[in-house]
Amino acid sequence: MANAFEKTYMTRLLAALFLLFVSLPAFAQQPRPGISPQAVTRHTPQAKTQPEYADYNAANAISGGAAMEKAANDFAAKYPDSELRSILYSKAMHNYQAENNPAKMLAMGEKVLTYDPDNPIALVLTATALSDNFSENDPDRTMKMAAIQKNAGRALQTIDSAFVPPAGATPQQIKDYKDTLRSMAHSAIGIMSLKDKDNARAEAELKLSADLLSAAPDPYVWYHLALAQDHQGKYADALASVQKALNYTSANPELGKLATGERDRLVLLTRQETPAGQQPPANSSQPPR
Repeated sequence: MANAFEKTYMTRLLAALFLLFVSLPAFAQQPRPGISPQAVTRHTPQAKTQPEYADYNAANAISGGAAMEKAANDFAAKYPDSELRSILYSKAMHNYQAENNPAKMLAMGEKVLTYDPDNPIALVLTATALSDNFSENDPDRTMKMAAIQKNAGRALQTIDSAFVPPAGATPQQIKDYKDTLRSMAHSAIGIMSLKDKDNARAEAELKLSADLLSAAPDPYVWYHLALAQDHQGKYADALASVQKALNYTSANPELGKLATGERDRLVLLTRQETPAGQQPPANSSQPPR
């Protein structure tokens, strides 16, 4: 099981990377005098002055995690009450994610949440990064578990009110975006629970995660669902889950190898559990490789 948790979160978060990329350009607006934030149901961050908006655009044009982080820091220092700070830190988070830098991505996500506590993408990304890098013997185990549960739980509670869709998004796209974020939140809790040996909770959360992405199954979720079921002695269920994972691992050979090993083990276990005179489950008929 340990090798599965060494998989980089970069592959795990491709859906969120897309969400972040398409959402950023729609967020900031030029100053609009006379409009009170309290009067807007879904408030769009706005610059208070034209110079602030110009400096924001200059900072937002920068690429690269370190450069974007510096630009966000400089902007925040110059405009300490700006509503646009969280957007620049969101872009820095996105850039560090693309560079496969989990520590920095997490730091930028926490910055976003400092200014925008209900930002659903930052909540989900931080929970997922913490969960993927959480280990049984982690010295910060208690603190990380609390943060994962807090951020993932908050995302699930507030996504309908806090998620601002990209301009022009269709109702179906908005539903898909929200379902992806919800799936990742449940997955973060499920992976954390699996590593904490709470297999029943892991199974429940990973099932919820898998169901939300039924149109585009995530093999990572199905593989870990199989492990949670395996650890409870639910070998037939685990075999069905791991074979579901294997249907979608062509782009991830490392995960495919792990899933194949788990499948072969479960085939043997389900055959041993089949009473004499009965056929083994149909999904266990394939001999081990």
